[in-house]
Amino acid sequence: MTAERPLTPWDLPAGHPGITFLTGPTTFFALARDPRFSYCLYVPADHTPAGPPLPLVVTVHGTRRRAEALRDAFADFADRHDCVVLAPLFPAGITGPNDVDSYKLLSPAGFRPDEALLDMVDETAARWHVRADRFHLHGFSGGGQFAHRFAYLHPDRVASLSVGAPGRVTLLDPTTTWWHGTADMKEQFGTDADPAALRGLPVQLVIGEDDTDAAELAPDDERRPVPAGTNRIERINALRANWREHGIDVRLDIVPGTGHNHFAVLPAVQQFLETQVSASPS
Repeated sequence: MTAERPLTPWDLPAGHPGITFLTGPTTFFALARDPRFSYCLYVPADHTPAGPPLPLVVTVHGTRRRAEALRDAFADFADRHDCVVLAPLFPAGITGPNDVDSYKLLSPAGFRPDEALLDMVDETAARWHVRADRFHLHGFSGGGQFAHRFAYLHPDRVASLSVGAPGRVTLLDPTTTWWHGTADMKEQFGTDADPAALRGLPVQLVIGEDDTDAAELAPDDERRPVPAGTNRIERINALRANWREHGIDVRLDIVPGTGHNHFAVLPAVQQFLETQVSASPS
């Protein structure tokens, strides 16, 4: 790992071509601690080191890993609301040639994607003037799986949470082991589930009203089936009910006329995030 300090846009003279890689839609950056993972950003062109640090919005891809397209879909939002958008990339094949899911489940037997994301946030803060202690987190489908599990492990780092159409959900359940429940979180991750830490956190659950096709869902483990439903609508409602039982107030936005389509639900996601980003303290 190099000790070289990362260049910021303000290290370069006006008109330098390197500025175009560091503002607007950026290039992909390899994560210094583990270059298997990378991330790209959208940085408003008029971003400066003066004033309070900008809010950071993290948007996590689904199984198809369209990180760049997801970042681009947030570009206008970032310009309008003066925030920086970070889109991580967790490639397939990390734990084996057929691995597409390990990042979603936080892979306790392999790498730790939650810790990789925190490293990405730290690297972003070292190069741009952003708030890194707490950030706004959104994910859809596989990204929605990642997002709600990340919030269990790091509730103190999340300023607001938007969970879209997860195919599998982890319920706050001290009698069932990971990933179905949270009984062994301490053994797996070094921290217990703490519902109280999630109370007061602005939380959105979002899904298309026609997202009822179970054909692409991974089957539940037959050795320990979970009564979370047979499709994404039922499962997101099970997650909502479980969180409300633990005193966590959540809103559920059901987008009419769409199925399992990340980009079709983004207007509802961005409407939720608009309020949260605007309320972010400096």
